[in-house]
Amino acid sequence: MIERPIHLDLAHRIEFTRDLFSSENSVLADVIAKSDNGSCHRVIAFVDGGVVGGNQNLLRDISSWFSARDGELELVESPIVLPGGEPCKNDWSLVPEIWRDINQNSIDRHSFVMAVGGGAFLDLVGFAASTAHRGVRMIRIPTTSLSQGDGGVGVKNGVNFFGKKNWVGTFAVPYAVINDFSFLQTLDERSRRAGIIEAIKVAMIRSRDFYEKIEQCSSRLKGLDDDVLEMVIKRSAEEHVDHIATSGDPYELGSARPLDYGHWVAHKLEQISAFRIGHGEAVAIGMAVDLIYSKRIGLMSAEDCERALSLIESVGFSIYDSELHRTESGRSIILRGLEEFREHLGGQLTITLVPEIGRKVELNEMDEEEILASIDELKVRVGAAVS
Repeated sequence: MIERPIHLDLAHRIEFTRDLFSSENSVLADVIAKSDNGSCHRVIAFVDGGVVGGNQNLLRDISSWFSARDGELELVESPIVLPGGEPCKNDWSLVPEIWRDINQNSIDRHSFVMAVGGGAFLDLVGFAASTAHRGVRMIRIPTTSLSQGDGGVGVKNGVNFFGKKNWVGTFAVPYAVINDFSFLQTLDERSRRAGIIEAIKVAMIRSRDFYEKIEQCSSRLKGLDDDVLEMVIKRSAEEHVDHIATSGDPYELGSARPLDYGHWVAHKLEQISAFRIGHGEAVAIGMAVDLIYSKRIGLMSAEDCERALSLIESVGFSIYDSELHRTESGRSIILRGLEEFREHLGGQLTITLVPEIGRKVELNEMDEEEILASIDELKVRVGAAVS
């Protein structure tokens, strides 16, 4: 047997800016200039159709920005608009369409694929880019609060298959991620709020200090104050990237998925609601289920449980939806999410729970009766609050 360790030294760059494609903004050019290719850099741009709808001048601004840097950067063709949102990850035909665009424009491993859009769109384009030529350099430009603080700054790409979320995908560190806060101004309130829950999630598993900062500004977050929202997204991105870079398992070879706290419920809720429940809303509910469960089994104090539930509600999220009680053939549908999560992890169930704010533990089993009782308790809690 011959065995050698292989060490890869990869830089994970996250830039923060405003008005990325204004003529005087050089962030994108500066990032690309860090690459090892001294010639004119070739770029192909894919843009989320939903983002174009809220930014009518975006395509023109992208083209103009590259035109002003002719000889330094080459946009190989006009920005290519594709559908975004979760449905784009269910449409496999979009993957070979992106491959064709990459091939027809002779994009190679010294070129760049740039994607501008929400988290689902970045997942789609990132998967196509990471499989073309075994990996073309990818620049992600997230446009939602969720993707700027969480999914868009990660190293995972994927599309849905067999009716399962992210069943086909890759791990690939993007060449760069550029968070342009000006995109947040074009979002509706629901979309702007969504990223706050991922910040609460990562604070609960990693940083009591960050959690308390979120508590201190919860009323301003509920009102979607720009300065506070941007601060929370930036800190959320930092915590997510720090976990990826320092956990020792960036490509998730083990079974632990701390950043998926609350997600085993969330992924199933999104699916069974036909995505009526957005990802951020689903994570809020999923965290609430896990919080009540932790309290019920004696892992978390009642005080910390109530403190966390109150924070989730105070920034504008619901912690219950009737989809939690859906059944099929007499069995809870939401419990299927637990089995699907087990399969996604590779066979051994590993669930992250929080014994106290800022600290996590991993469990390898959950009591289904206690899960159902937790859901019932949530329903009663929300009903009492309404009455």
